[in-house]
Amino acid sequence: MNGQTRKDLSAGVTVDIVLKADQKTGKLTSGVVKDILTKSPTHPHGIKVRLTDGQVGRVKAIHGK
Repeated sequence: MNGQTRKDLSAGVTVDIVLKADQKTGKLTSGVVKDILTKSPTHPHGIKVRLTDGQVGRVKAIHGK
């Protein structure tokens, strides 16, 4: 799953995100979803989430629970 569809995500799922500061390099950060911030059902650049450690970024890959 590529992280562009909101229904594929829920709190507690492990994901790879790109932080705003890492958008140019594409460096991925792994973590567990705490909140889903994007309200629309899909987003072409990935659904924006907040991880349990407070970092915010767009989902690039979903690993599951």
